[in-house]
Amino acid sequence: MQTPDISNIALILGSLMLIVPILISIIFKLGLIRTMINAVLRMGMQLILIGIFLKYLFQYNYAWLNTLWLLIMIAVAAHNVVSKTTVKVSKFITTAFLALAISTISIVLFFNWLLIDIKDILDARYLIVIGGMLLGNSLRSDIIGLDNFYRSLKRNENRYLYQLAAGASQFEALLPYFRNSLVAAFQPTLATMATMGIVFLPGMMTGQILGGVSPMLAIKYQIAIMIAIFTSTALTVVLTMVLSLKICFDDFGVLNKKVFVDKKIKNA
Repeated sequence: MQTPDISNIALILGSLMLIVPILISIIFKLGLIRTMINAVLRMGMQLILIGIFLKYLFQYNYAWLNTLWLLIMIAVAAHNVVSKTTVKVSKFITTAFLALAISTISIVLFFNWLLIDIKDILDARYLIVIGGMLLGNSLRSDIIGLDNFYRSLKRNENRYLYQLAAGASQFEALLPYFRNSLVAAFQPTLATMATMGIVFLPGMMTGQILGGVSPMLAIKYQIAIMIAIFTSTALTVVLTMVLSLKICFDDFGVLNKKVFVDKKIKNA
């Protein structure tokens, strides 16, 4: 069964649903009307442009171009992670890029090779789409984990330094902060997995069913992609924090204040 088309007029009429959140913003004086409209317009423009680009990317399907585009996606994601945390972009962008690249590329290639068993594991339709899903979820958790780690450590710096002075290794002194940050980073994905199917139907599964795929096959894909997402997320957060240690600490295990954004540190 072919998926029904959505006409341009229908899409415009569907946008009238925005009246509800706009009215909520007016009634409760949230001051978010301009932000809402700006977000919707930016989303629409970006998706239309990427839709045009992906059309030709899928059509020509060059392995080098697919790989290049995935690397660009990873670079943008890395910049977003760093810009929303307490570390300076210039000091940390390479570390964030490496963590996201290692986790995303390894998991997406494993997914394409073993789970769906396609001949061309660099096929744009799978490499870009699945890679994008992994990146989107890893980015959110990476921001939570990294920001939680350094904010918590900054608040408890004296306690951390006392543990070092008492003879603890740097890993032993940092372990409680690692543990708390990883739990915070994993919780959103775990909550999504735990309620999936009963509370809501996930996007990938819904899209496949609307596209004519049998529900059971769609479910298999959704289970596989969620396991891949969680694995990629876990690997990304751990790698980001571990790789950041050489940058964010000096030779004596003390936080290097020069790599942090001063304004955010004061609010930590």
